[in-house]
Amino acid sequence: MSRQISQIFSAMLPRERRAVGVVALIAMFRMFGLFALLPVLAIYVDALDGKTPILVGVAVGGYGLTQAALQIPFGALSDRIGRIPVIAFGLLVFALGSLIAAESETIYGVIGGRLIQGAGAISATLTALLADATREEVRTRSMAILGIGIGSSFLLAFIIGPMIAAVIGVRALFYVAAGMALAAAALLALLPRGIERPAQTPDRSIRPAFRPELLRLDLYVFILHALLTASFVALPFLLKNGLQLPLGDHWKIYIGALLVSLVGTVPLIMADERKGKASTLSIAILLLLAGQLVLALAGSTVITVFTALAIFFAGFNFIEAALPARLSIRAVGEIRGASLGVFSSSQFLGAFAGGLIGGRFLAVDNPAAVFLICAVLCAMWLAMHRLRPDD
Repeated sequence: MSRQISQIFSAMLPRERRAVGVVALIAMFRMFGLFALLPVLAIYVDALDGKTPILVGVAVGGYGLTQAALQIPFGALSDRIGRIPVIAFGLLVFALGSLIAAESETIYGVIGGRLIQGAGAISATLTALLADATREEVRTRSMAILGIGIGSSFLLAFIIGPMIAAVIGVRALFYVAAGMALAAAALLALLPRGIERPAQTPDRSIRPAFRPELLRLDLYVFILHALLTASFVALPFLLKNGLQLPLGDHWKIYIGALLVSLVGTVPLIMADERKGKASTLSIAILLLLAGQLVLALAGSTVITVFTALAIFFAGFNFIEAALPARLSIRAVGEIRGASLGVFSSSQFLGAFAGGLIGGRFLAVDNPAAVFLICAVLCAMWLAMHRLRPDD
């Protein structure tokens, strides 16, 4: 497996490897602070003054609201003034929101802090910076490294976050988030010099960001993250109630499946750069479909669930890297940030929709129903893609 991972770096120039590494670390530091809160935040805010069930939900999801709303403006601004100033500003805003939430004694203060956290919406700008710093022929593998880094941050946060909360309290996680955001801003100094921004034109319109070929990719990432979120609404219940696994052991399944999935993800990345892109994307969607079907129809043992997740992650990791790579190549250079802003907003809206899907079908206390709906969604996506395989 280490040999396969090293192949991802082999075709990159030294400055590309450095840029990709720094951008991935910035994304990991920033996302760790968010992910670490997810398993414990609802319990924390439920004990605050002024709480109601609706406000608890807003405190947990408020970040995504402002994140989706501001991706496009931040991406467009980065096209005009540069990526690094926008990223630095977004990280400072994120740190400010974290500190406000940490110091708040009421649920309204935490909600305000979470909204400000989301206002540091730099995901699209980070992706645009990565695209600016790499050649087209290594774009997919560069995005793969970013995706794997964020995925690793997610898994580490789900392990370490509850540990920190148990020892020194949930409030400390907001301070950790602020500190890691400031550390991420400091990492900007390590980027190689001379990363060229796309040439500017007098036309400031972002209409090219809404071209049909780009909107198709936006729809794809919407579906992808709807599938992911819906799956992770149901998975904890399957592992805890169906397989009788203690909550503290769930991370072992997730990390193991993610590592094994690289055996499938890396060959897909290599094939995508050598062969037709439509076929590799079809294979990846088929892996998502297979993983969901195994979970829905045979997810009754640890082995079958582990296998299903490894299959699902193999497809997911590839598509998560391939979609922004495709979009960054197709997007007009001077509005690449705005195009990736639309893309990121679609991603966060997809996660919101996935939460609704998971909650709706989990209401019958049957996680298999969620996976079956996800399998139907995968089948529809595959059929739609095969009708116009122009990727």
